[in-house]
Amino acid sequence: MSGHSKWSQIKRQKGITDAKRGQLFTKLAREIVISAKQGGGDPAGNSRLRLAIQRARDGNMPVDNIERAIKRGSGDGGGAAELVEIVYEGYSAGGAAVYVQAMTDSRNRAVSEIRRVFTRNGGSLAEAGCVAWIFESKGVINAETGDADEDSLTMAAIDADAEDVKTEGESLEVYASAERLEAVRSALEEHGATISSSEVQMVPTTLAPLDSSAARQTLRLLDLLEELEDVQKVYTNADFPDAVLSEVAS
Repeated sequence: MSGHSKWSQIKRQKGITDAKRGQLFTKLAREIVISAKQGGGDPAGNSRLRLAIQRARDGNMPVDNIERAIKRGSGDGGGAAELVEIVYEGYSAGGAAVYVQAMTDSRNRAVSEIRRVFTRNGGSLAEAGCVAWIFESKGVINAETGDADEDSLTMAAIDADAEDVKTEGESLEVYASAERLEAVRSALEEHGATISSSEVQMVPTTLAPLDSSAARQTLRLLDLLEELEDVQKVYTNADFPDAVLSEVAS
């Protein structure tokens, strides 16, 4: 499990330090657009839109961009974009599960590009449902304790119905049901935590250990998938060797 958790931390830090801002904002905007399109443009009555807006704020997306995306999705900004959500599933080198969430206005382009990345990096795109059963939807919050008391934060999260709290140094990783994500985040903030990110993720229930060679191929596969325009999020149950992750981190 440590190899998977460390990968998640490295991935989050890379997103903060070297992500292309334009690409990140495009993905955040797409989530807002489709959330508003499906559930309406009023965040008060659309929990998915509230979470999308919060994630955009956590990513330092300008307020004007957020407002334009809401208008596009609700049809007030020139018509709602014809985006569709699609899930692609497959395997990496070494047999780890890979779960890809995409939003696209061209199914043919999306599947062609995703299949190409899988094939060229030791993986294989497979049929729908082949790996979905390995993952479950969870709210995941990453926070910094700062001057707040770690025990108090943990108890606040548990009182708000968090399912698990993991600590490492001054960092907390908190898991909750998707429905309780907002409540747990609020409880942590009220007790002095600084939230780095909070979102609904697909969390693996079992892990697939990889050797060094397969791990390096899988990390490259995941990076290249996330760079694709149509791909929103990528998840895996790969458990990476610490030595390989140390190379990536450095």
